[in-house]
Amino acid sequence: MANSYIYLVASLPMLHFGAKPPFSFERFLELCSGLVSEPDKELLERSRSLEVFPSASSGLSAFRAWLSFETALRNELIKIRASRIHSDAQRYLRQDVSSEVSLTHIALAAHRNPSMVEAEKFLDQQRWQKLEEIAWGHYFDMVVLVSYAQRLLILERWERIRNAHASELLEEALTR
Repeated sequence: MANSYIYLVASLPMLHFGAKPPFSFERFLELCSGLVSEPDKELLERSRSLEVFPSASSGLSAFRAWLSFETALRNELIKIRASRIHSDAQRYLRQDVSSEVSLTHIALAAHRNPSMVEAEKFLDQQRWQKLEEIAWGHYFDMVVLVSYAQRLLILERWERIRNAHASELLEEALTR
């Protein structure tokens, strides 16, 4: 039977794409420590690396669904980028992943965006949407925590991008 983490999930702040993360991924793991089972804790800790590993966690199927989506999306991006430089994409593709037609459209839309930052933002919005889709219908179980962890990592990434951009702007303004 899947573990239920009613108190933990209810105590977590809502995440909104584009917002500042309420806390770091490490803090999230600290909040989960002692409240989730050992297999579930291990899955959350190792989910940052996007690797499948043997686990007794009840969230493993959600993590695998996320990993399959992410790998298939990256494969589509590789195909587009390889064709652009007239290279063979096969040697870079991850196998054992089925691709959806919608992922091809997502990758093409991102590729066609003239702004790299906006293209990355679009890709992360699609990732965010997929994570919400995976968690849909789940409320207080490990599936919600897996989705939350991955969305928190997306927010952390954009916080680093914003901070890097702000420091570049500040440096540019000071050198004038």
